[in-house]
Amino acid sequence: PYTTLFRSFFSWISGLFSSDKPTNATTTVSEPRLLNPVVATDDSPDIDPALIDQLEEYLFCWLLDSPPVALRSEAGQWDEVLEKLRWRIANGELDELPRQPMTLPMLMRALSDANTGRNQLTEIILNDPALTDQLLQIANSPYFRTSDQTIDSVDQAVFVLGMDGIRNVVSAAIMRPMMAARNSREALFAQRVWRWGLTCARSAELIAKIQGQDSSVYFMAGLLPALSYITLRRELQRVCRTESGMVEPPPSLIHIALSRHQWATSQLLANEWNLPPKYHAQLLAAERPAPRQQHTPLNDGIIIGTREVLRHAHQRNMPEDDVLRITHISREQFTRVRKVILDTLEAGAKTRA
Repeated sequence: PYTTLFRSFFSWISGLFSSDKPTNATTTVSEPRLLNPVVATDDSPDIDPALIDQLEEYLFCWLLDSPPVALRSEAGQWDEVLEKLRWRIANGELDELPRQPMTLPMLMRALSDANTGRNQLTEIILNDPALTDQLLQIANSPYFRTSDQTIDSVDQAVFVLGMDGIRNVVSAAIMRPMMAARNSREALFAQRVWRWGLTCARSAELIAKIQGQDSSVYFMAGLLPALSYITLRRELQRVCRTESGMVEPPPSLIHIALSRHQWATSQLLANEWNLPPKYHAQLLAAERPAPRQQHTPLNDGIIIGTREVLRHAHQRNMPEDDVLRITHISREQFTRVRKVILDTLEAGAKTRA
């Protein structure tokens, strides 16, 4: 099954970039949307695509700190730059693609092995001082802290959070340095993308647990689109400087690049990091849900996480009834997830203040 899955993945990647012709910004592109709702079947009504497009627009307006008009561009305006970016993705030439963290393979094996003990896992983490520092910061953040007690050591973190909890903290600790702002120009974007990614990842994990599914894959998978956004923005900046002399790509260009290549870049990240096949499978299922296919917690987590982070930031968002229409989650489950997410966002706001 692993061989079949990887063949399918690489066939899909090749298909995305098989054409040598640049795609016009106003035409239908091969990359599907980020927010994929329930696929309509004979038993469910069609979902108005405008509903999803609107929520995505609200998200990009917030992430890019721009009004809707700033996200729009003239036909063909950015074709040259976008074609160069497409070529880099297709040929594995992304200079900004984060390389696999050195301790990740050992950690993945340890976390997936039921026989791994607390001491063994603690030793692996402590062998990476940078990871240790990040892990303790993340473990004490509102997204993971379970009480008022401060977590002072890795051993304590593993004990308090358990294997599932520490798995998610490790995922966040590995990704956090890659998403830290490099300069003032990307500071707000990086901060908001990180908050959005954590909210979506946490939502997906909570939904999986409520529905009795294995939640181990959903947190890290939920963070990958956020990491793809910061990766694409940085790569686009490189292209702009070399191809057009622009110091900073405008919001309309960033919007097109992120929308067009978010899922392909998430898959490339999973491949670069040698993540297990189940991560590729979840990304593919979330990107292109098929009719009658069970809606994965990753789809629902990204939709709900997006809505809640926008709502908390006092941005335009989506009414609750519409959220329930486009997800496979009951009102009671939505209420449970939303309460945890809202408490987390509120605690985070107090910490930042």
